[in-house]
Amino acid sequence: MKLTRPHFVLPLMLLMAVLPLLAQRNERDPLNPKEVDELRDTNQEPEKRLPLIVRFARERLDAALAARGNPKLSAADRTATIHSSVQDFLSIYDELGDNLDMYTDQKEDLRKPLKVVVAGDGEFKVKLDQIRRGATPDEMKTYGFALTSALQAVSDGGSEHRRLQQEEEATAKERKKSHR
Repeated sequence: MKLTRPHFVLPLMLLMAVLPLLAQRNERDPLNPKEVDELRDTNQEPEKRLPLIVRFARERLDAALAARGNPKLSAADRTATIHSSVQDFLSIYDELGDNLDMYTDQKEDLRKPLKVVVAGDGEFKVKLDQIRRGATPDEMKTYGFALTSALQAVSDGGSEHRRLQQEEEATAKERKKSHR
């Protein structure tokens, strides 16, 4: 049976309508509902919101490290847990950068929360290195890309955060001078 043009168009249109829904279904939120609520409550308060995001990122790396040492997990479950925890960390860390950009654009004073962010960067690098050093070659096949991406993000982000911290300090000094 040969399909005529109208019969071909309808299935194609349905496929185009369903593809975004399927893609969305596979993309899960790295934050649980309680964490989402906590962030929502601090949207206008960078001094509270940024440390929260750092805490959520830290918790994902702690979960990855805990999975590494959990004898109750099978090798496959351990690898899957580490992979999803590192992926979640990376998503949360990206959100941290987006929030810093937003607050910078709004000319918020970020000196205090940036201290927490910069300290977090150092901690994240250490934990990611621990995960990398403890990974077997087979595990690296599964989560190596996510881990390498996270290490690169923290390296780049850490440099950017330190630069932003210096700019914030210089801006604060200028403000202080102009108020005299």
